Formats: sequence, C-alpha cells, structure tokens
Amino acid sequence: MDIGKVSGNVLKRSVLGQMNTKREEMVNGAGMGVDCAIFSCGHEEGGTACMQEAPVCLGTELPAKQEVCMTLTHLIQKCANNLAAGGSAPYALMLTLLLPEGTEESELREFMWEAAQASGQLSMELIGGQTRISAEVKVPFAITAGYGKLRAGCEAKVPSPGQDIVISKWIGLQGTALLAKRYGKGLGERYPSYLIEEARGFDRYLSVIPEAEAAVKSGVCAMHDVSEGGIFAALWELAEGAGVGLNIDMRKLPLRQETVEVCEFCNVNPYELLSGGCLIMTTNDGQGLVDALGAEHIPAVIVGRVTEGRKRILRNGEEIRYLDRPRQDQIYKALHNIGE
Repeated sequence: MDIGKVSGNVLKRSVLGQMNTKREEMVNGAGMGVDCAIFSCGHEEGGTACMQEAPVCLGTELPAKQEVCMTLTHLIQKCANNLAAGGSAPYALMLTLLLPEGTEESELREFMWEAAQASGQLSMELIGGQTRISAEVKVPFAITAGYGKLRAGCEAKVPSPGQDIVISKWIGLQGTALLAKRYGKGLGERYPSYLIEEARGFDRYLSVIPEAEAAVKSGVCAMHDVSEGGIFAALWELAEGAGVGLNIDMRKLPLRQETVEVCEFCNVNPYELLSGGCLIMTTNDGQGLVDALGAEHIPAVIVGRVTEGRKRILRNGEEIRYLDRPRQDQIYKALHNIGE
C-alpha cells in the first residue's frame, strides 16, 4: 500500500469490515466520511463525540520515504476540526507521543509546551495520554484523541438528495502552505515574494471551528472536514458514506491564485491536495448558509447539489466527468518529484 491514507476499498474491506461489535450507546460509529464517533452519555444534555487521529510524523524534516510531517499545533487543530465537523464543541484532548531512543528531555518539554499552547488556544484541556521512548521509532510520532460536547440537533445527520452543497474558504490551503515553505527558493525564482509569503501564511486559515459553529446555528444538515486527498476525496467520502450522488460545478470550487501558482510549479492537482481549513456542508437552504457565514466574515459558496442514485458528476461548462475514488494525496507526488 502507498504512503498516506489507505484507499476507500481497503478501508471498507480490511478496517471497517472487521469492526463487528455494536453497542447501544453508540449513536454513530466509525464509517466512510465520518469525522468522529457519537455516543450517548445517558443524560439530558445529549451525547459526546470522540475523534481519534492516526499517528503522524512530527517536525519539519521528512523521512526517507517522503512522508508528510505535521507540527503538534497542526495535529491538534486537525483533531478539533474533526470534532467540529461532527457537530460538537471540542473540550478535551489525550496525547500520546512515541519518541526515538536518544530523545533529549528538552525536546520532550518543547513538544509538551507546544501541545499545551495549541490545546489552550482551542479551550481544550489536556487530560492524559502516554509518552514512550522506543528503539523501533525513528522519528517522533504523535496520536491524539479529542473529546467534544455534541451540539443540539447534530445527532448523526447525513446528506439527502436535493440539498445544496456549500464549501467554506478555499481548497488546497494546507498543502499550499506546506509546499510554499518547503520549496520557497524555487518558487522565488518564478513568482514575486509577496505571493510566496501569502501562500506560506495559509496556516492561519486551518481552523473550521468558526464555520461549523455558524453552520449549526443555521440548520446545517451534514458537515465533512476536507483534509488528505483534497476536495475530490472529501466529496467522494461524503457521498459514499450516505449512499447518494453529487452534481458539482467545478468552476465554483473556491481556489486561491496562490494555490494555482504553487500547484503549477510543483506539477500537482489542487483538487487532490491536502485541504485542511476547508469544510463541506449540506443544507436545504444553501444561500441562507452562505449569508450566515458571510455575516461571520467566512467566505463560502454553493458548489452543487446532492442527488438521487450514486452518480457523482463533475461539470466544467459543457464538459461532464465523473468523480473517481480517492487517490493518494498530491502532496506525496510533490515531495517525491521535486529535489531540494
């Protein structure tokens, strides 16, 4: 299997297909396109959502196999984003650190300082976890498990035919920032410095908590956090999990010019690029949701509709194509093909 997220078929066949135990406390468990699990707390205030994140490399240096590294700040933000996309308000975090033999105590202290700062900014309390040194670990790895309080009316909703599909902010933000930081020298030989600096600063857009909060207040039906695999993967996951079709206008997918330029330089497809900071929402009143997000100064646009059946159509003017199953994120292609 390739580096990165496993394919949808592998996920259904060898991961979800092995999870047979069902508990009555679970309102909504693991599944395709599901950002977090929802379980009942047994009291009037509703349920709690729990999202667990797979291990990721920490830091800025890349291992030999060109695996994407992520800072603890980004990992914790991603954890909070998944909770928010599941309709909950993040409030607690568990963190496990797996560190290589020979790691200095000062490095551990720096990791924990960063984790405390990042979780504190999100009003999430660090409630536990584990720290281990292992001879089998070659680079620092982290695993997060986040907890949130489910907002009223958000219990296990799925997209329904006829609903509008709304996307917040822009696609490819996280991948653009990562590539602009890594290949700034080469980009600087082709593009003006202000464009590169703006692309590097896309990290400031990575939280989807504000739009998720506003969307819940506006009666949103379903939400899905766009991340690895890009907007194409997220749309396919959303539709596959609900067993519905899509009709998407490619020309309306929001794309920053900085992303266009960085992707052209790196020869990657922006629609299949790491897109943390972008949220897909389905609703019966797309324009009302766009207006509500606009009132909170959050850019958003209607890009299509949920349809009957299982056809996932991408329209580009008169041209019509069909959405493919998600492929490996284009970030890996860029990291593999471009030299230092």
